[in-house]
Amino acid sequence: MPIATVNPATGQTLKTFEPATEEEIDERLNLAVAAFVRHRLLPMADRATSMIRAAEILEAEKERLGALMTLEMGKPIGAAVAEAAKCASACRYYAEHAAVFLADEPVAVQEGKAWIAFQPIGVVLAVMPWNFPFWQVFRFAAPALMAGNVGILKHASNVPQCALAIEDVFTRAGFAHGVFQTLLVSSSAVEKIIADPRIAAVTLTGSEGAGRQVASVAGRNIKKSVIELGGSDPFIVMPSAKLESAVETAVTARMINNGQSCIAAKRFIVHEKIYDQFMRGFVERVASLRVGDPMDPKTQLGPLATAQIRDDIESQVNATVAAGARVLTGGKRLHMDGFYFAPTVLADIPPSSPAAHEELFGPVASLWKVANIDEAIRRANGTSFGLGASAWTNDAAEHGQFVRDLEAGLVFINGMVASEPALPFGGVKTSGYGRELGEFGIREFVNIKSIKVAGGEPQ
Repeated sequence: MPIATVNPATGQTLKTFEPATEEEIDERLNLAVAAFVRHRLLPMADRATSMIRAAEILEAEKERLGALMTLEMGKPIGAAVAEAAKCASACRYYAEHAAVFLADEPVAVQEGKAWIAFQPIGVVLAVMPWNFPFWQVFRFAAPALMAGNVGILKHASNVPQCALAIEDVFTRAGFAHGVFQTLLVSSSAVEKIIADPRIAAVTLTGSEGAGRQVASVAGRNIKKSVIELGGSDPFIVMPSAKLESAVETAVTARMINNGQSCIAAKRFIVHEKIYDQFMRGFVERVASLRVGDPMDPKTQLGPLATAQIRDDIESQVNATVAAGARVLTGGKRLHMDGFYFAPTVLADIPPSSPAAHEELFGPVASLWKVANIDEAIRRANGTSFGLGASAWTNDAAEHGQFVRDLEAGLVFINGMVASEPALPFGGVKTSGYGRELGEFGIREFVNIKSIKVAGGEPQ
């Protein structure tokens, strides 16, 4: 894929970029190493001052930055502006909490004095996706930089202007030259960069295929990695749930970001007692969504990010229908400029079809009817993924069973799965490993150093 801005609403290529040469990559890595030598010794309070300034820039310029996101990947403008503001919240969160999260922890020992220190490890490469072009980066960068590491961003090739804008935010915020850099390179350059001894660790958010490749390279080079991949999140609705609220939230949970979110609800598993009622309300709301220009504040669903993504979701839907599924609404691409696909609901999903075992990364929901909570949990867990799960019930016993038995990194009861700074984010099974955000996120890329001084403090 060329490094270029292609407007998903029109299909027009607006700007192209030349990838960095090997010489330029080498210069950037040397700069990062030199920056780390200084940044790791910078007092935490000084890092926090710059991080707060980054938050202020994001808040002051959220409309401009939001418009850039919409231009490059097609998310509705309101959601894009909100994303910039959300990034500011992550900056503030780690500016306020990093010192506590990384404070030395005393350890009781029989003799002498011991404690655990959390120290930065160096240059961290971030391979980031296009779907949340600012949030995915800031939820890595804010904790990494506050921990004393430096970051190099290899962003998705279809959001180069977003990538450059993020570097600009950190530079204007006062972080030293080289502490955060954007490197415009193709995916083919990533393996060599990971293997470079100047890179200490790598984090990736992306597809399962990309995750396997990056994890393999990191493993061969014995480097720490955090891998956050896809999901086929269940959204379970039981008879005791507040049905109207569940239906309304279900539409948002599936169609958020034009359906292109790893933690979007994708499989709607509904108890047979309320299945028909849920289905009618859900399909009616999905069918009424306003599709159009993502720059229009009234638009509820914009285009998919690329022509390939639209073609992939179309192929998955066609294969699922050919296997025997029913289309309750949508089910086809829309004949308009850009990469649009109709908001879609499928039912009667055959177990061998793509909708049953693959991630559908677009505005397509699948409905499943179950007889009881045990069947609902079996259905929810019957996938290789394990990122998020949402369960709707007002039965206390069911609360406990869902929390205990759902195989997911995030379980939300009576609410839509979402990421937020204080909650560790990540999955199990083929949804990846490691955690972003919260206290666990900032401790992923540190040296957890055990220290013991025999006989106590030196005299």
